[in-house]
Amino acid sequence: MHEPIYTISARAKPENKPVMAFLKENFDGVSLDRIDSLFGFVERCTLYGGRTFESRELSEADVQVMYEHSIGVRLPLSNSFASMDEYKQHHGLLEKYHRAGNSIILTDNTLATWIRRDYPLYNLEASVIKNIDTYEKINKAFDLYDTVVLPMRLSIEYDFLDKLTQKPRITLFANAGCAFNCPSKTCYPAISRINKFNTPIDEVGNLKIGCSITTVPREILGIQDFDIGKLFDLGFERFKLLRPIPGGIKGF
Repeated sequence: MHEPIYTISARAKPENKPVMAFLKENFDGVSLDRIDSLFGFVERCTLYGGRTFESRELSEADVQVMYEHSIGVRLPLSNSFASMDEYKQHHGLLEKYHRAGNSIILTDNTLATWIRRDYPLYNLEASVIKNIDTYEKINKAFDLYDTVVLPMRLSIEYDFLDKLTQKPRITLFANAGCAFNCPSKTCYPAISRINKFNTPIDEVGNLKIGCSITTVPREILGIQDFDIGKLFDLGFERFKLLRPIPGGIKGF
């Protein structure tokens, strides 16, 4: 029987915690054959986005075990800023994980174009950071990306979703945290700058990576779980699954 497939967050997983133990502890309800990939940090890289890089999350041993179970590595290279010099510096990392079944989450279209040209085996996915939220934007994104992650809020917009074409190329969030109803998302460009590793520690606070809720008030909703069954019945197969931060309003 056809079932949903998931890309699962390995964010904040300690490098020394075996990946299978991590999955059993946090995602025991998802069978391994339904996991397409795990996304998280591998080697240090200035092209990471979405979260600040603090340490590696998927170890060398994790990656090998994942490959043995046909689970791909999804590299979160969703930094909003990328130069050709940076790209050249990370050819080693891109070459290392360049194989069928692995994928890259991207925000910068130019970076995506370079990777498409030089590393064709990767599946390229347009990041949620791009805020692709109209039919026109989605269709245009398909010209460059294999798959597109839609904003969290669209996982409950059933009428909008039902009219989409190429649903197998859409990734929907299975659950969501603070970004679900955040109108500003100022943290993303700030995190992109921090991940360049050239920002003095005493200036990090000035980048305002903290929540914008003090300047853009909104209701604190906590973790939102979406109706996967209904979304699957609408024709969607691909889902992004986060790990709730204990006692928090967002997910890892």
